[in-house]
Amino acid sequence: MQQLLDGEFSEVRNLVKQRITKPDFQYYDGTDVQVYRRKVLDWLKRIAETGIGRIFMPRYVGGEDNLPKYLAKFETLAFHDTSLLVKAGVQFGLFAASIQRLGVEYHHRKYLPDAAAGRLLGGFAMTEIGHGSNVQRLETTAFYDRETDAFVIDSPTYSAGKTFIGNAGEHGQLMTVFAQLEVDGEHHGVHAFLVPIRDDEGAPMPGVTIEGNGLKMGLNGVDNGKIWFKEVRVPRTEMLTRFAEVTPEGRYRSDILNPGARFFTMIGTLVGGRISMGLGGNSAAKSALTIAVRYAARRRQFGPPKGAPETLLLDYPSHQLRLMPLLANVYALDFALKHLIQVNEGAQSDGSRPVETLAAGLKAYATWNTSRTIQTCREACGGEGYLASNRFAALKADTDIFTTFEGDNTVLMQLAAKNLLAELKDKLKQGGSAQLARFSLDDNLNLLAKRHPAFTQDKSEPHLLDSELQLDLFRLREDALLVQGATELQKLTSAQGLDPYSAFTQLQPELLELAQAYIERVILEQFIAKVKSLPDQSLQAPLKRLCDLFALTRLEQGKGWYLENGVVSGVKSTAFKRLVTRLCVEVSEEAVALVDAFGIPDECLAAPIAL
Repeated sequence: MQQLLDGEFSEVRNLVKQRITKPDFQYYDGTDVQVYRRKVLDWLKRIAETGIGRIFMPRYVGGEDNLPKYLAKFETLAFHDTSLLVKAGVQFGLFAASIQRLGVEYHHRKYLPDAAAGRLLGGFAMTEIGHGSNVQRLETTAFYDRETDAFVIDSPTYSAGKTFIGNAGEHGQLMTVFAQLEVDGEHHGVHAFLVPIRDDEGAPMPGVTIEGNGLKMGLNGVDNGKIWFKEVRVPRTEMLTRFAEVTPEGRYRSDILNPGARFFTMIGTLVGGRISMGLGGNSAAKSALTIAVRYAARRRQFGPPKGAPETLLLDYPSHQLRLMPLLANVYALDFALKHLIQVNEGAQSDGSRPVETLAAGLKAYATWNTSRTIQTCREACGGEGYLASNRFAALKADTDIFTTFEGDNTVLMQLAAKNLLAELKDKLKQGGSAQLARFSLDDNLNLLAKRHPAFTQDKSEPHLLDSELQLDLFRLREDALLVQGATELQKLTSAQGLDPYSAFTQLQPELLELAQAYIERVILEQFIAKVKSLPDQSLQAPLKRLCDLFALTRLEQGKGWYLENGVVSGVKSTAFKRLVTRLCVEVSEEAVALVDAFGIPDECLAAPIAL
């Protein structure tokens, strides 16, 4: 099972594990933030020595041009200290990746070798005090000065200050700064520039003001900071010019003529950050489950009288119902995230809408699941789980930010829903409202077919454990919510005359439900495909149980929609719950082996109750 989860990049995973289990990577348990940050910086440089940071880079700068292999490294590194994970994510996945994806060969050769080796420390200065998710409205400006052939980077207001920028507080020397470009009085929207913020001695550059963000809930090994610029000049060549440039003659030029399309193409190239957050969050959930399941398999509490042994926590149905669906979730997300990596690799162009939709939805779903899993596992370990030595405190504090890091989860789910509606609109473009009506009719007929008593009341196990039936129910809900959302949006904009923004805002609750239905369908689809692809029954059988548990738990939790729409009866809905309980018993019998298959070294778990 571990070989299946490790996939084709087991070698790089083992390389990471060999490094992070060495004595000098032992966790820091003190409270001195400066000592902690120095240790994390030292860890980062030791990780860089392995060459891991250059895996995704072009071959002409010593890289392998292999993003999936790099992401396997990142996913494995997440078994260790999360501050190190985020520090590495900032240095390699944001700073270096922004140069690689937004720059050209000049920038690659000049900066990437030193960035990969940890000699040039940098960051990703996008978020501002006044603007986070709404990147198009950033306030930082970049005015092109023709006389000096340079850009003047400026923070015109306090709220234009870049904030929560990793590596900015203490260690960063160079930042990828996103700013509004102005050339000859004409505004061209947000572009990226390479701006030095410290000199070789670590002092702020002229015109640069830096403040630390102070203590955070977690991740205090990462030096987050705020940056303001006061007429800071950078040469014209330091604009990242893959998609647009200012020529030596001082003219703005881009092959992407539409400003909106150009912006989303630039941002779309950075989708790897969201993939990384999903992977890192799922690894943290695996760590929490490994600790909780191992503890539950040895901790006894209460039991029958007359001297009989007390009952293991893992044998209690209530404990199984708490942990086993979460175990199914992380397996399901593992396969879905690997599917996302493949889709991203196969995308024909940067800024692909399907990739953006899937990355946004999976990042949100996975990191919400991380927070829920860690909290549940902590509670399942009682007072032992509250001890810092058993890792839950660090896991919880460090990953909580994942739900808003690399995009607020609620905003990302809205983005996914918006893209789904846009895709439907593209499909129906030629047919107009009549085509939408026909699409709606087809969907209603599909719903009607599922309302037949023979279907709504069928509670037999072969029926409920049929993967195609489960997937059909997921698709039915997704399609119905999509048509409902499109119909309501059309009513609000056509009949009531609302502008698209106001109409979309009014429908946010419905569209968030649509996004969840979409992402759960994708996850189940990939889980089923993985199970079917396995010829080995010894793997197929336990994974089928996990897949069934994932599907039926979702159906049981979403039974309100199916009952309201007449798709299932009360009898069938009750059967969902009964079968979930039985599957939890079966999965619990294999739970220790299933968490051991994550391959997390004991040195990384470092929780006495899990050893």
